[in-house]
Amino acid sequence: MREQWNNKVGFLLAAIGSAVGLGNIWRFPYIAGTNGGGAFLIPYFFAIITAGIPILILEYTMGKTYHGGAPVTLARINKKFEILGWFQTMVAFVISTYYIAIIVWTLKYLQFSLTLEWGDDPTGFFLNFLGATDSASNLGGIQMNLLFPFLIVWAIVAFIMYKGVRRGIEVVCRVTLPILMLLIILLVIRGITLPGAVDGLNYLFQPDWSALKNPSVWVAAYGQIFFSLSIGFAIMVSYASYLPKKTDVVNSACITATANHGFEVFTAIGIFGIVGFMAGQQGVDVAEVAGGGVGLAFMTFPTAINALPAFNALFAICFFGALFIAAITSMISILQAVIASMHDKFNIDHNVATTIVVLPSFLISTIFITGGGLNILDIVDSFVNNLGIVGCGCAEVFLLGWFFKTEKLREEANRYSNFSIGKWWNYALKFVTVFVLGVMIVLNTIDYVCHGYGGFATKDVAIFGWGAILFVIVAGFIFALMKGKDGYRDLDEIAHKEGQ
Repeated sequence: MREQWNNKVGFLLAAIGSAVGLGNIWRFPYIAGTNGGGAFLIPYFFAIITAGIPILILEYTMGKTYHGGAPVTLARINKKFEILGWFQTMVAFVISTYYIAIIVWTLKYLQFSLTLEWGDDPTGFFLNFLGATDSASNLGGIQMNLLFPFLIVWAIVAFIMYKGVRRGIEVVCRVTLPILMLLIILLVIRGITLPGAVDGLNYLFQPDWSALKNPSVWVAAYGQIFFSLSIGFAIMVSYASYLPKKTDVVNSACITATANHGFEVFTAIGIFGIVGFMAGQQGVDVAEVAGGGVGLAFMTFPTAINALPAFNALFAICFFGALFIAAITSMISILQAVIASMHDKFNIDHNVATTIVVLPSFLISTIFITGGGLNILDIVDSFVNNLGIVGCGCAEVFLLGWFFKTEKLREEANRYSNFSIGKWWNYALKFVTVFVLGVMIVLNTIDYVCHGYGGFATKDVAIFGWGAILFVIVAGFIFALMKGKDGYRDLDEIAHKEGQ
């Protein structure tokens, strides 16, 4: 009997927990601010309507209808599509190996927040804390100050995964998401009441209408939607596969997307309120101190916290506590996507499947707590996101839009929904989304081939960037060719019973 969520609310909290991750907190504000500010919201919302929600509906419908992780679901649609499901699964596996390192850093920074241990030089402190070397290929050995929190985080994650979907993932998301929202509300209130906050908010929201003429701004909007909704790399298909047959997937997709993007914009208000205050304290433009990614979280924000007039430690705890929760709920969804793929094709016990996934991920992830870990993570993350996730998502929409009757999935999505989606959904997937994601793939590939990445040595980019993509492809082929349980490609009577 296939496990199911306790109810729709549990599923929605898990899906929102997966979507609300690190990218919402440290990527969206920077992307919006540097791509037209308030004007960016136009392509952003257009991308939500034409790609984000349509793909969520697609993946929810696929998972719920065909009762399996990405490979088995795609195999049941067309046996030739199974390999794409394994590419998506392997992308999720690679992400799991480095995502854990960021959770480790966040846990340590929660400890540092009590005394603002990073001092007057957060950037130098962060690099010294990681024992960062000068290149990705210079590993520098495992950093012993990271080893204990690394083991703690893996123990927490493994415990949740062994508990399963209902008693593990759902329970964690029910408890942690309200706490996450409370922490973010405190940050936003503090951020917008600081002197100079208006400068940060102007940088974030003041519209530069000329930016709308730049195709790269529209591509950036679609990229942000894709990265922040956990679509295209097996997660949402897997989560939806544990839904009862009569679940309203259209409504669920709209709720998930609205909650995720609302959280994104709301968090950005607090982040840039504080960044604006920091810029005013330093007497520089907001653009000079605003940044995205790891730099914002572990360098820029601690500097801003130092400058706060009061309750510095409290708001440091709020920020890093929010990061920790967001990262944990995303991490467990990433691993579950891989576990579901193994369980469904090979018909193995949940605990066995969990061990098969968690153990190699644990072993590989040790490379990210070495001195070269920060550089390796930077390279792998860029390639896996910009080529792996976008490539898998584009392939998924292309194959289903052009070589499968999406009308069949639209009818299935509408069958139990409170409101129906029209035929525009088919055209949005078949034309708009395929075109934009295709353009992203071409541009990103050309950029990597011609210019490398981030000033890293060509050798390092080849090993850790192109090497990660090669791993996804080779491992995907291997798992696709392996023999699974009898009839796993067929949505037969057994599969129907599992989905009831």
